[in-house]
Amino acid sequence: MKEISFLKDNSEKWQQYEALLADPRRADPDTLAELFIQLTDDLSYSKTHYPKSNTTKYLNALAARTHQAIYKNKKERRGRIIHFWRYELPLLFKASHRQLLYSFLIFGVSVFIGVVSQAYDDSFARLIMGDSYVNMTIENINNGDPMAVYKQMHQTDMFVGITFNNVFVSFIIFVFGVFLSMGTVFHLFRNGIMLGCFQYFFYQKGLLFESALVIWIHGALEISAIIIAGCAGLVMGNSIIFPGTYSRAVSFMKGAKQGIKIAIGLVPIFITAGFLEGFVTRYTNMPVWLSLTIILGSLSFIVWYFIIYPILLNRRLNYAKPGEDQSAPGA
Repeated sequence: MKEISFLKDNSEKWQQYEALLADPRRADPDTLAELFIQLTDDLSYSKTHYPKSNTTKYLNALAARTHQAIYKNKKERRGRIIHFWRYELPLLFKASHRQLLYSFLIFGVSVFIGVVSQAYDDSFARLIMGDSYVNMTIENINNGDPMAVYKQMHQTDMFVGITFNNVFVSFIIFVFGVFLSMGTVFHLFRNGIMLGCFQYFFYQKGLLFESALVIWIHGALEISAIIIAGCAGLVMGNSIIFPGTYSRAVSFMKGAKQGIKIAIGLVPIFITAGFLEGFVTRYTNMPVWLSLTIILGSLSFIVWYFIIYPILLNRRLNYAKPGEDQSAPGA
C-alpha cells in the first residue's frame, strides 16, 4: 500500500485518538489499552513499509503518549457505564454507519419482497407465519378485535418472554455474521419478509392503519434493534472479508469486539420494547395521538442516539482551531 493510501485510510481514526488523549479523563483504561494495541499495529506496519517517513515518527509519538496515559490511569474510572453510553458506543456507531446503512437497505428490500409476495399470493402469509397464527388472526378480526393476540398472556409473563426472544433473535443475527456476513444478511431478509408480509396481510383486511398504531408501539424499537443487530453482524463479517492493513485474524478480533459492544448496546432497547409489548400494546383502543407519540418518540430516539448524536460527538471531539494541536499527517 502506498503511504498516501495508508494515511487516507487511517487519518480520521488517528484524529479520534488524539482527541481522546487531549482529555485522558474521558478515556477509560480499557479503551486506552485497545487504542495502544491498534496504534502499535499501525506503527509496526509503518516502520516496515515507510521506516524513515514522518508518518512513522508521528505514530511513534502518538503511541508513546498513549502508553503514558495508560499508566496514569491504572485504576478504573468512576462512571464507566456512563462513559460507555455517552462516548464509547456512539463513537463506535459513527465508525459503523456504513454497515448500519447496508443493514437498513437489506431489511428494507426484504420488507418490499414480503409485501409483493403477499400481494400476488394470498397464501404466502400462511407459508411465512403458519396456518395456526393466520387462522387465529382471522378469527380475531371476525370477532372485532384484530389485535387480541397481545391480550392473551399475563403482562409480566409476556414482557419476560418477548424480551428474551428479542435478545435471542438479535444475538443470532449478530453471531451469524461470522459466516462472511451472509448469515446476517439471511436473517435480515427472513425478518424483513415476515414484517412485509404481516403488514400487507392487514392491509388486505382493511386494517393497515389500525394494526400499525398497535404493532409499532413496540415495533418501532424492536425492528430498529433488529436492523442495528444486523449492523453488528456486518461489522464482524466484513472484518474477515476486508482486513485492511491488519492480518485477517487481528481484523476479525477487532470486528468481533466492536460487534459485541453494539449487540450489548441493544439490550436496554429490547427490554424497553418488551415492556411496551407486554404492558402497553395490549391497550388496543388507546387514543391515536398517544400511540403516535410513543411510536414517533421511539423512532426519534433511535435516529438521534444512533445516527445524529454520533456524528455531532465525532465532530466535537475532532474539532480543533487552525494552528492548534498537531493533526494526523495527510489529513
